[in-house]
Amino acid sequence: MPKGYWIARVDSRDAERYKDYVAAAKPAFEKYGAVFLARGGAITPLEGQARARNVVIEFPSVQAAVDCYNSPEYQIAAKIRQQIADAEMIVVEGI
Repeated sequence: MPKGYWIARVDSRDAERYKDYVAAAKPAFEKYGAVFLARGGAITPLEGQARARNVVIEFPSVQAAVDCYNSPEYQIAAKIRQQIADAEMIVVEGI
């Protein structure tokens, strides 16, 4: 079964409240086996619009990645993020 990956590109408008999002999201990430591969490190823009924060999270499967996003635990965090950040988030199937 291929792994699933969240790819998130985020511009936060409130760095202090973004910490609240990170804390609120932690239980969902732990529950669904998330492993952070990239989390807000330095970027080198190559093409297109860059965002300040870029995150890649590995999950055991695509279904686990989707279930994590849709979970009640993560949706609490998502509401915080949606108030203070602009983002694109997708799930990608691994090879």
